[in-house]
Amino acid sequence: MKIVAKEDIEAPIADVFDRVTDFRSFERSAIRRGAEVTRKDRPAVTGVGAAWDVRFDLRGKRRDIGLEVTEFDAPERMVMKLRSEGMKGGVLVDLVALSRTRTRIRIETEIKPKTLSARLLIQSLRLARGTIEKRVAERMAEFAASIEGKPRSPG
Repeated sequence: MKIVAKEDIEAPIADVFDRVTDFRSFERSAIRRGAEVTRKDRPAVTGVGAAWDVRFDLRGKRRDIGLEVTEFDAPERMVMKLRSEGMKGGVLVDLVALSRTRTRIRIETEIKPKTLSARLLIQSLRLARGTIEKRVAERMAEFAASIEGKPRSPG
């Protein structure tokens, strides 16, 4: 299953990449949403080798996922490998400078099942694709607004 989201941001590409790679901010956000996040790389790096173990509840079951940065080409691209007991996948973050002060961000997340139970989970996520894509688009808009320094719009 693949989910793609993109957003144009009124900020230079270097500023957007700095925010995309502000891993501590994302860790805190995940913790606020109820996830357990453990940083695996010591000392913590920003680039290839950065890694996390993340635990959270999804569809009534505890999920354990590992994330690792496998490609880091500042300020244009970052690739993360995603692994869990029943799934594998990745996250691709591409940035394109549309002008000196405008950047397009494109995030592609793909997960593939390795087991029957994971296949069933992916199928249930496919059925909810519209809702998931809407939530991802809302989060991308919030992220863009936070970079631009604008207040979030309700709803």
